[in-house]
Formats: sequence, C-alpha cells, structure tokens
Amino acid sequence: MRGRKHMSLLNTFPAESIRADFPIFERKINGRPIVYLDNAATTQAPKSVISSINEHYTNFRANVHRGVHTLSQEATAAMEAAREAARRFIGAASTDEIIFTRGTTEAINLVASSYGELLRPGDRVILTAMEHHSNIVPWQMLRSRKGIEIDVVPILPDGSLDMEVYAALFTDRTRLVAVAHVSNVLGTVNPVADMARIAHNNGALILVDGAQAVAHTTVDVAGIGADFYVFSSHKMYGPTGIGILYGRRSLLEAMPPYQGGGEMIGHVSFNHTTWADLPYKFEAGTPDYIGAAAFARAVEFLENIGPDKAGAYEHSLMEYALEGMSGIEGIRLFGTASGKAAVISFLIGKAHHYDTGVLLDHLGVEVRTGHHCAQPLMETLGIEGTVRASLAMYNTKADVDAFVAALARIAPMLA
Repeated sequence: MRGRKHMSLLNTFPAESIRADFPIFERKINGRPIVYLDNAATTQAPKSVISSINEHYTNFRANVHRGVHTLSQEATAAMEAAREAARRFIGAASTDEIIFTRGTTEAINLVASSYGELLRPGDRVILTAMEHHSNIVPWQMLRSRKGIEIDVVPILPDGSLDMEVYAALFTDRTRLVAVAHVSNVLGTVNPVADMARIAHNNGALILVDGAQAVAHTTVDVAGIGADFYVFSSHKMYGPTGIGILYGRRSLLEAMPPYQGGGEMIGHVSFNHTTWADLPYKFEAGTPDYIGAAAFARAVEFLENIGPDKAGAYEHSLMEYALEGMSGIEGIRLFGTASGKAAVISFLIGKAHHYDTGVLLDHLGVEVRTGHHCAQPLMETLGIEGTVRASLAMYNTKADVDAFVAALARIAPMLA
C-alpha cells in the first residue's frame, strides 16, 4: 500500500487542526479546495498573525523609539518583544545581534554592502552552485565595486555539495562563505555546521541563508557556528516585508552602516555624525514595527508546534508523494540527496514546466514553475526550469492524493 511506512507520523501529526487555523483554506479555486504546494515561495498566515496586524493597526499605530506618549511606548515595546522572539528562536546571544530587515534579500545585501566595505581587491568569497539569486547578485555587485573574486562549489549528481571541492577552494585570501542552509530548488540540506568549521579553520567567516530552513528545523546559530544568519518572515507563516539578519556582535560593531537617516544615529551635526548602538545602527528610518509584532506571533505559532516536528511530518508527506509519483510515467526528479527537505522539483517528460503548472492550477493544485531564482543551478542541471511542489505543516495526505491524481491525469496529455 502506498505510504504504509509513513502512515504512523502522517496519521498522528495534527495537520487537519493546524490547517483549520488558516483562513485561506476556506477558499476554492476552479471550484475545488485549494491544494497549496508553493510553500517554499511563501507560506500562508494563521489567524494569530492576521489578527496581530489588524490589532496593531487598530490600537497601536504610532512611531517607535521616538515618543514619550503611551501609543509610541506600546508600539516600541511590541517591536522589541519581537526582537527578543527572534533572538530566542535562533539561539542568538543578545538582541543586539538581531537586525530587522525587509527580508532575506535585504539582509544579504546589507552584509555584502557593509561587511563588503571591509574587503579589498583580490579577497575571495565562496558561493555554491545551488544559491538563490539573492545570494549571488549582491556578491557580483561587490565584485564590480571592490574587485573581489568569487569561487563556486559544484554539486554532485544527487544535488548535494561536493565537499571535497569546497575544502580545496580556500586560499589565504578567502574571507567569507555564503551558502543556503536548504536549497529552494533541490531541497538539499547543506552541512552548514561542517562548512562553518572548515571556513573558520581557514580564517574565513560564514553567512547562512536560512530562508528555507527556519520553518522546518530548529536553528541554533551558535551550534552551527554561523557568523551571519538570514531569513524571511513570509516563509515561516508570518507577514511579508520583514526579515532578520543575525550577526555576531563583534562583526556588526566593526561594519559601517548600511543606510543613513533617522533611528541609526547617535548625534548629527553638519560637521560630523555618530552612529547609534547596535542593533539600531543598521535600522535607518521608520521600521515595520507592525510587521515585527506579527512576525513574533508567527514565531510563537512555530514554537508551539515545533519546527523539528513539522519538518519530520513534512518529510514523511514528501516520501508519500514521491511513492505516488513513482507510478506516473515520464516523471523526472531533480534533487535526491539523503535527508532532503520537503521540496519536490520535477518535470514530466519533455513538457515545459509552465504547461504543467497551468494544468495543475486548473485542477486546484498550486505549485511553482520556472527557474526559482536559481538560473545558474538550472544551467548546471541542463534545463530551463522545473515544477516545484513544496510542503508545509498544514498540508495533508488528501493534498498529496489530489496532487498525485492531478499529475496522473495530465501526464498523458504532456507525453
């Protein structure tokens, strides 16, 4: 029977009750219940997150850190409580090491721009072949500005990193490794703690892109040995437009500000300006304090369930899906590394990924198609793009059954 070895966890994890906490699943698409399998792009939001946004716009709308009046103080308290929630969530030592950004992309750009100012021509940064554009383009821009060099770790046929090549890439000019914790295309979970150890042994730092990890596994930045760790709220059931940069205090203190303006200053005159203490040195302008408060609710939501428990359930659900897909002629899978996260990238025969996505949508199944902001990886794989189904804790066996049935229905049309 399909999925028998996964039935225990699939039948005991409370996915149905979790799903009931997400209002969007009351909708139908093309007359069918939503089968939402685009979670690697954006997860849906539970009622607590949505209520937080409404609550703060209704009752606490005032600028933070600038007022002695009650509304400002309440908004400030909510934002700083969210900073503490982020610190706790990833095991940082201090809230001074937690910088609010607009998301993973801005957080990486902040490091590339600010830490990058400390680099010199000829210094080297190591990336991997599976990186998201957000962890490629900022370093290319830095290369244009500062004359740094970029080295790339290749992948093995199963989608894992070639760690022998990685270890051999270091030189006395290597300053930083920037790597995805989890590939958004392949689902590969990279050995970031080992990579950090190797980097540190070679006198280099490491930045870990945790956008695809934090909702699916417990993250401990100290245990990993991350010098920088970045992630986005909207991929962990929170609001869009807000993210986190964790950086070790000594590094953040040495880095120049990313932007100038209000909030990030100590004293301003026309002759000289001093910077605010951490973390505010990197938070110019009015922050998204309402988004920060809603992000804290997302953290609470995840902590109550447990990212590790969610990830284990999602992995079982993926295995159940893969067993069903194995009976469909023409399926080509990309990314088969052991222990991978619940991301399935595939093609049907020689059919274009877009056509597959459109047909699935007509059957109420929402997947992602394209290069997934990972064009260099697609070039490595020798394809233009994939269809990607990515799972979350609110997905169910019924979702997977509908997905597999839809694939079985459309596959003959695309052969």
